[in-house]
Amino acid sequence: MKKKLSILIYSLSSGGAERVVSVLLHELHEKYEITLFLMNKTIFYNIPKTLKIIYLENSSPFESGLKKLLKLPILAFRYKKFNDADISLSFMNRPNYIAIIAKLLGMKSKCIISERAMPSLQHKNGIQGFINRILIGFLYKKANKIIGNSIGNSMDLQVNFNIKNVLTIPNPINLNNVTKLSKEYVDYRNEKFTFITIGRLDYGKNHKVMISAMKNIDAKLYIIGDGELKDSLKNQIKKSNLQDKVILLGRQINPYKYLKQADCFLFTSLNEGFPNVLLEALACNLPIISTDCKSGPREILAPESNIEFQLKDNIELSEFGILIPINDLLYLQKAMNLMIKDKKLRTTYKNKSNLRIDDFKTEQIIKQYEEIINA
Repeated sequence: MKKKLSILIYSLSSGGAERVVSVLLHELHEKYEITLFLMNKTIFYNIPKTLKIIYLENSSPFESGLKKLLKLPILAFRYKKFNDADISLSFMNRPNYIAIIAKLLGMKSKCIISERAMPSLQHKNGIQGFINRILIGFLYKKANKIIGNSIGNSMDLQVNFNIKNVLTIPNPINLNNVTKLSKEYVDYRNEKFTFITIGRLDYGKNHKVMISAMKNIDAKLYIIGDGELKDSLKNQIKKSNLQDKVILLGRQINPYKYLKQADCFLFTSLNEGFPNVLLEALACNLPIISTDCKSGPREILAPESNIEFQLKDNIELSEFGILIPINDLLYLQKAMNLMIKDKKLRTTYKNKSNLRIDDFKTEQIIKQYEEIINA
């Protein structure tokens, strides 16, 4: 008889945690009796057609922090009421809180939660950040097991929140699927050197600095993604007279066909959990320039280095890509110009990408999830 597994996440919009959940659903639905619990009806990713879905609510992502906080016990009660699984697996902060509160209310499921960001950075500011730090410090210790998706995130929970039952499972990538989709042709570029990036158009991804960098770079930049800063970034592009150099492509169901034709992947985040897009760039054999933000990029691009180190000046030619300081326009431009001029360097990174991406193949990551589910 199959074990019953519930998976709880806010929605299946076009984010990194949501993509991981979609992969898990496809890989595990024949081995377990899975129920997907959502709090919003957005489903961007393909999921098994026969999957059972229960909506705890259909909330707006723009709800106030106070309303979100007050609703936690109500949603936890609903989750306990409708969830009869042997194992509960939740992703991201609010679903994690709900799952643990449901456990405190008597839910019988083994409670496994997954932290997708570095909490001490994500929640460092304001009253909302303070409340989240309190909730993490108190509730996470009640979970049976916590999965961090990067070593940095796991260390943050252990060191800054005194949480011990943490293990690390990196995000998976379906290499066969990426390879297949990357072969689809799209006519979008010309002879100019082409930078490309993928990410929500929000403050944390810091598209503003890469757009500013393009003023003095002889190349084109294509940005895949959507978000609340779309209009602001459009205005920046227009005011800087960069309409012919910086192109917003919007959200793309198949970004890989664009990645495959580009010359270099650009990533300027201020902070991260574990950036899936770096794996996607490696899978498409793209050289990478990335900020050395906490956490993820150093683990992916310089796995033999000290992951607690953070670059403050200059650029670092790491084993699998170039690392640069956070929010530093001059070093970003230096790295971009180096990548444009040094064809040998680009070729070296392209050749090494296959070696690195093997470490994140779906098959071996799924095995790690199965081990913790079956434990």
